[in-house]
Amino acid sequence: MSKQNINVALIGNPNTGKTSVFNQLTGLNQQVGNYPGITVEKKVGFCKLPNNINANVIDLPGTYSLNASSADENVVIELLLNKKDKLFPDVIVVVSEVENLKRNLLLFTQIKDLEIPTILVINMIDRMQLKGISLDIPFLEEQLKTKIALVSSRKNIGISELKTLITTYKTISTEPCLNASSIDDEYFNSLRKTFPNQSLYKLWLVITQDVNFADLNRKTLEIHSFTKTKSELKNLQQQETIKRYQFINNTLKIGRKVDSASATDFRSQLDRVLTHKFWGYLIFFVVLFGIFQSIFEWSKIPMDLIDSSFAFLSTAASENLPPGAFTNLIAQGIIPGIGGILMFIPQITFLFLFISILEESGYMSRVVFLMDKIMRRFGLSGKSVVPLISGTACAIPAIMATRNIENWKERLITILVTPFTTCSARLPVYAIIIGLVIPDKRVFGVVNMQGLTLMILYLIGFGMAIISAFILNKVLKLQCKTFFVVEMPNYKLPMFKNVVINVVEKTKAFVFGAGKIILAISVILWFLASYGPGEKFNNAETILAAQNKNTTFSKDEIEGQIAAYKLENSYIGVMGKTIEPLITPLGYDWKIGIALISSFAAREVFVGTLATIYSVGGNDNDTTIKNKMAEEVNPKTGEKIFDFATGISLLLFYAFAMQCASTLAITKKETNSWKWPLVQLFIMSGFAYIVALIAFQILK
Repeated sequence: MSKQNINVALIGNPNTGKTSVFNQLTGLNQQVGNYPGITVEKKVGFCKLPNNINANVIDLPGTYSLNASSADENVVIELLLNKKDKLFPDVIVVVSEVENLKRNLLLFTQIKDLEIPTILVINMIDRMQLKGISLDIPFLEEQLKTKIALVSSRKNIGISELKTLITTYKTISTEPCLNASSIDDEYFNSLRKTFPNQSLYKLWLVITQDVNFADLNRKTLEIHSFTKTKSELKNLQQQETIKRYQFINNTLKIGRKVDSASATDFRSQLDRVLTHKFWGYLIFFVVLFGIFQSIFEWSKIPMDLIDSSFAFLSTAASENLPPGAFTNLIAQGIIPGIGGILMFIPQITFLFLFISILEESGYMSRVVFLMDKIMRRFGLSGKSVVPLISGTACAIPAIMATRNIENWKERLITILVTPFTTCSARLPVYAIIIGLVIPDKRVFGVVNMQGLTLMILYLIGFGMAIISAFILNKVLKLQCKTFFVVEMPNYKLPMFKNVVINVVEKTKAFVFGAGKIILAISVILWFLASYGPGEKFNNAETILAAQNKNTTFSKDEIEGQIAAYKLENSYIGVMGKTIEPLITPLGYDWKIGIALISSFAAREVFVGTLATIYSVGGNDNDTTIKNKMAEEVNPKTGEKIFDFATGISLLLFYAFAMQCASTLAITKKETNSWKWPLVQLFIMSGFAYIVALIAFQILK
C-alpha cells in the first residue's frame, strides 16, 4: 500500500488545550517559523497515522470566531479560504474543552460552513466526572454532522482514537450544521446565483473580512453590488452569531447535561454556594455590607488629615502672599475647590480596591451570573449587569460597555438606566452629607450607621435602575430575544501588582478628570462670588455701617458681616437668589442652589462649589470644609442649614438626578441622537426633584 500525505489543521479557542493536542500528535517532530510577510508564529508537525498515512499537522493561532479582529485570526481565515496554499487542510480538527463547549462551538459551526471535513475534539474529559458533566455523543454527532473524539491531552487519553478518526476524514459529512444564509435570504440567494460554483460562506467571509478567496476579491464583489455599509455588515454578523447560539443552545440542551449536585471539585462546590438561589444573594449582600462599612471606617483618618491640610494651605496662602485678587483666588477659590475633591481620595481608592479584588478573584463573574436571573424579570439580560456594575466607577465607560449587547432594545434600556447606579462622582457628595446628618454610631456594637446609609444609597440607585428598565421594557414596543453567555473563570488569589495598578489608574483618572473641571469651575465661581453689580455690592461697608451704627461688633465680626453681605449681592448671589424660590421647598438655600447648578457639569463639583462659596463668604480660612458646612445657619430662623431633613433631601436628589455633562455626551454618541440624553436629563432630574421635595416635607 502506497503512503498517503494529508494536511491536518488544528483550530480552537485560546486555552482549550489545542497546543497540547498538537504536541501529543506530533511529539518532537515539529518545525516553528513565521507566516510569509508577518510575525505570526507558524507551527507544523509531522505525525504517522494508521493505514500508512502521514500527516502534516498545522497548529493554527487560537481564535474565537472567523470574524477576524487580529493578524492571528486573519492567518486562520486566509489558510481556510485558499485551496492553492500548500498547507490547505484536507481535514480540520476543532479542539474544544468540555467546560466551555457552548462558547467553543461558535467557531466549530462557522468552520463547518466552509464545507471542509471537520472533526470535533472535546478535550479535558478527565474533568467530566469532577464537574458532573455527561455528553450524549451520538446525538451531538447527528446534530453537528461530524465525528467527535473525546480526549484528555493532559493524561494522553483518546489520542490514538483521534488518529484513527482522522484517517476516515473522507467519510465525514461536509454539510453545514445550519443555514446561516437565512439571516438575509434575498441577499444570499442573489449571491448564490451570481457565483454558483463558489462556496457561499467563503464569499460571505470575503465580504465581511479583509481577505481574498480564489480569484475573487472585494473589487469583484463591488462590481456586482454585493458590498454593504459597515453598520449593515455588523448587524448581519450579529444576527449570524445569535442564530448560531440559538442552534448551539438547542443542541446542548439535550446533548450536554450538567449535574452540579454530583460535581466534586473545589470550584464546583464553591460555585454551588456562591451562586445558590438563596445563599448566593445573602453572601453578596454581606460582601457589599462589609465593603461599605470598611469604606467609612478606614477612610476617616486620612480624610480628616487631607481636609485639615487644605484648610492650613488656604490660611497660609492668605497670610503669606501679598494682598490682592490673585491671593484671594488662590486662598478662597482654587485651594478650597481642589481640596473639596481630594479629601475623598481615600474613600474612592478603597472602593476601587474592593472592586478590583472581586474582579481578580473571579467572584465578580459569579455576581454577573447571579444577577442574570433577576435581570431577565425586568426585560434585561445578564449582559446588562456588566455596565450596571461597572457604573459604580463611572457611567461613561459603563455606557460604552453596552456595545457587547446585540439587541438594540436591551442596549438602549441599559444605556438609559445606567446613570442611576451610584458612580464614584457621587461618593464625595454622599460622604460629606452623611458625615453631617447621620450620627457616627454603631448598632449592636458592629454596624456603623454611616456605612449602612452609604450602602442603602447604592442599593437605591441599583434598584431604581432595575425599576426604570422594567418600565422602559413595557414602554418601548420592540420585540427581542437574546442569549447570555458568561465564562466562569477559575478562582484565584488576586495578584497584588494587578490590583495596585488597577486602583492607581482608576483613582488617577478620577482625580485628574474631576480636577480639571473643578479647577475651571472654582475660578469661575470665585470671580462670580468676588464681584457684583450695583450699589449693594460696591458700597457694602457703608450700608452695613449705617445699619449697625447703634451696635458694637468686634473687627472680625464686622469683616465677616461685610464678606457675607457682599457674597449675597455678588453675581453668584444674585443667581442663587433668583432660583431660591424653586429650591426652598426642598430645604435648600441659595448657596446650595448654586452648588446644584454647578454640579450639573459633574456631581463631584458640589462639595468644591460650597467650599469656594463659604471661603469667599467668610474670613476664617483655617476651618475645614466639613466644619464650615456644619456651622452654616439660616439667617432668618437661626437653624442649621444642613439638618437631617435637608441632608436626606440632598442625598436622594443626588441619587436620582442626571448631573454629568460627559454622560449626556456619551449617551448622544452611543444612540446617535439628542433625543435620549434629553430624556435622561429631564426625567431623571424631574424625578429627583419630586423625591427630594417629598422627603424634606415629610421629615422637616
